[in-house]
Amino acid sequence: MTHTARFQVATRGNTHVVDVTEDVARRAGSCPVRNGICCVFVVGSTAAITTTEAEPGLVGHDLKAFFERVAPEDAEYVHEATWGDDNGHAHVRASAVGPSLVVPIVDGRLTLGTWQQIVLIDFDTRARTREIIVQVVGE
Repeated sequence: MTHTARFQVATRGNTHVVDVTEDVARRAGSCPVRNGICCVFVVGSTAAITTTEAEPGLVGHDLKAFFERVAPEDAEYVHEATWGDDNGHAHVRASAVGPSLVVPIVDGRLTLGTWQQIVLIDFDTRARTREIIVQVVGE
C-alpha cells in the first residue's frame, strides 16, 4: 500500500532550519500502514532534509557555521556565472545533504530517537515556500 501527502513550509533561507517532525508524523500517521517506510522529500535544489537534535545551539548557530566552512557563501561558484544568480553555495550545500530521508515505520509510528527530529534546511538566499512530500509504503 502507498500513501502520499504534501505540505508547505515557509522559510527565511540562509540555512534556515525548520523542524518538520510533527508535520511528517501527522501525515504518516493518517494512513493505515502499520509497518513500512516513510520517505520525506523536499522539492527544489537549494534545500535539504535530514535529522538532527533540533535544539537552539545546533539550529541557530552550529549547522550554519559548519556549512559556512564546507561551502562558504562568499566563495566563487561557476553556477553563479552561468545563471547570473547568487546561490551557488545553496546548491552545493543542498547536494551534500540530499533532498530526502527514509524513516522506518514500526507499529504505525516513525522510529525516531528521543532527541532526533526531521528537519528541513533551506540554503537559498531568500525566503521561500517549500513543498514537502511524505510518501509511506508498507502494509
